[in-house]
Amino acid sequence: MNIGQAAEASGVSAKMIRYYESIGLIPKTVRTEAGYRVYSDNDVNTLGFIRQARDLGFSVEQIAELVALWRDRHRASTDVKRIALEHVEILERKTRELQEMAATLKHLADHCHGDGRPECPIIEGLQSGHGTGPIDIHSTPQFGTVGLRPARRAPKRGRN
Repeated sequence: MNIGQAAEASGVSAKMIRYYESIGLIPKTVRTEAGYRVYSDNDVNTLGFIRQARDLGFSVEQIAELVALWRDRHRASTDVKRIALEHVEILERKTRELQEMAATLKHLADHCHGDGRPECPIIEGLQSGHGTGPIDIHSTPQFGTVGLRPARRAPKRGRN
């Protein structure tokens, strides 16, 4: 099948298929005399595996490991489980960070009058953060308990 058919069958765009081939995530395909790529059912299965892993948020590096383990019929499931649990830790950390950001923004919005006055805790909070990353709620002279300062970050573990 051609790249369009492989894309439709796997749910992976033709552009991503070319990218995965260029980085070695999938092997280079056979080409016709006219230079068109030809994909087998096995290629489509691999692309479907990759799509599922991407849908779960695995990084390209993690997917490369998972594809290698998938192809290795003598793999140890402990290796697969390790990758999955490391990814769960990353997702849980990101979830906590997103919840903290939402809580901070909700707190700021709750303290904003939302009227015609120029004073705004949201703007003040963003200004006092100075682009330092995740924020935590602390006091500022102008708005009491709605100011911001850098939050504590959990140490990064692995790539995401």
